[in-house]
Amino acid sequence: MMRLMAIERPTPPLHADERTTLEGWLDFYRATLALKCAGLSEQQLRIASVAPSPLTLLGLVQHMAEVERNWFRRVLAGEHAPPIYDPNADPNGQDGGFDLSGEITFATARETWEAEIANARATCAHRALDETSPFLDGQVTLRWIYTHMIAEYARHNGHADLIRERIDGTTGV
Repeated sequence: MMRLMAIERPTPPLHADERTTLEGWLDFYRATLALKCAGLSEQQLRIASVAPSPLTLLGLVQHMAEVERNWFRRVLAGEHAPPIYDPNADPNGQDGGFDLSGEITFATARETWEAEIANARATCAHRALDETSPFLDGQVTLRWIYTHMIAEYARHNGHADLIRERIDGTTGV
C-alpha cells in the first residue's frame, strides 16, 4: 500500500475567528480532492469505484464544480448560472456532473472547478457570515453554505480516498 506524499495542503488554523476557520477548512478539503487526483493518468481518473457504481475521480471533480457553482453563484449571489456538464439539467435541481464525457479531460474539468472556486472566493469576500441568500426565503446564510460545503467535500473526499486506493493502492488523509 502506497501513501500520498507531500502535496501542499493548507492546514486549517488552530486558533482563528469563525470566518477564517470555516474558509480554512473549506480550502483544506478542496486541496484534499486535488491531492486524491494527483499523479494519475487520464484513464485512471476515469476508473469507476466498484460496480455497480459509476463514480470516478474525474466525476467527483466535475460534481464539485457544479456544487461550487450552485451554492455560491446561484444560491448565494442569485446569479443565473446554467449547469456546466448537463446543459439540459434543471439549474435548480440536483448538482450533477458525475457523468463522464469523452470530450472533457481532467485538465479541463480541473480548470473549470478552479474557476468556480475562484468565483466563490470573490463572491464571498465582501459578504458577512450572517448575510442571507435571496433564495430559500432568505433562510440560508453564508455561514450555513460554508458549513454545507465543508460537509459536501468531506463526504466526497471519503469517496475519492476509496477510489484512489482501488486504482493504485495509494491512501492518505
